[in-house]
Amino acid sequence: MHPESPRSLSGIPEPADARRWSELLDRLDVDALTETFLGLVVKIPGYDPPPVPLSEVRRTGRLSFEALVDGLRDGGFGARIPVSSDVGVSRARAGIPITSLMTAIRLDFTVLWDALTRVATAEDAELIVRHTGNVLRTVDEYAGQTQQAYVEERARMQEEASSVRRGLVASLFQEPQPTEERLRGIAEALGVPHEAPLLVAAAIEADVAALRVHVSELERAGATVFTYYLGDTLVVFTQRLALPGSRLEELAHGVLDLRVGVVVAESGMPGLRRAATTARDLARLFRPEESGAMTWNRGWARMAGRGLLAAGSPIIEDVNAALAGCGEAERTRLEEATRSYLATGSIGRSATELFCHRNTVTNRLRRFAELTGVDPLVPEQAARLVIGWA
Repeated sequence: MHPESPRSLSGIPEPADARRWSELLDRLDVDALTETFLGLVVKIPGYDPPPVPLSEVRRTGRLSFEALVDGLRDGGFGARIPVSSDVGVSRARAGIPITSLMTAIRLDFTVLWDALTRVATAEDAELIVRHTGNVLRTVDEYAGQTQQAYVEERARMQEEASSVRRGLVASLFQEPQPTEERLRGIAEALGVPHEAPLLVAAAIEADVAALRVHVSELERAGATVFTYYLGDTLVVFTQRLALPGSRLEELAHGVLDLRVGVVVAESGMPGLRRAATTARDLARLFRPEESGAMTWNRGWARMAGRGLLAAGSPIIEDVNAALAGCGEAERTRLEEATRSYLATGSIGRSATELFCHRNTVTNRLRRFAELTGVDPLVPEQAARLVIGWA
């Protein structure tokens, strides 16, 4: 062995190394390398058992070692390595985790290095040291190209799945209404029990952005959320969650803080379209200063009132006309007492709320009925006020 020198241990191959380096590479048995690799790779989580046939792992393993030996001979790769795409794409399609794949590729270096040191003699020690960087760079370049192929294929797979999912969701809202059998097929494909209750939310205009952010948070927490644009309205639906105390339950309740229309489709997929339409109509009821979800309980009267007005019904024009004949102070007191009673359903609670005696509330309700002809104590008549004032 020659005396060690900075040059000999620099990690930079020397021109005189070429012949001996080539001889060492020629002595590598690709089939033996492949079998050694197979014995190790099946112990890696994700490959235990192999998610692809062992014959396929052997085939690509052999091609990988052939490519790596050629790369070591040439000092690296000057172009795309065909087998890297083969391995990256096939492992992505097989669902092998990227961490498992990269661990398997790191085995290539271990197997190659062990084989090189076995075929080398003591006189080759300095040559091996000078080519260490070459071996590392070659394996790293192969690993990088394989990883890129894997990532690109996973992105394609996600886009394919997303496209299929979007098509299935769109079919739920297309005319005519899907048959019961078709609904069951869509529900199965989406991974949602056919008759499982669905939480449906809808937002319009400036409120869409906040709902989209909330959807992202739900998805990050592990929920499966579906979205669809119903005209100018973003409709979101997901299986109603029953996970007390979980982050998902917390986020699901959080939708009630947004300016969205919210409905539960109790019958699941068969009731989704109607629920989405209702949620959209509820989302259109907001006044600029309002916040929080517009639920059916909160919005039904306002929705009914808008529908009646659109149909030309006066609803409570006669009431407003009768109250207009009162002085401003009296009208304020009468409306205040009546609105409070309609909201509470209790004279006692209204008296507490208005800081006055029960008899005072009773007298104001009686006076309201005398003036307008609508008695707040009679549910059938009170309904007009509830809708008209919603």
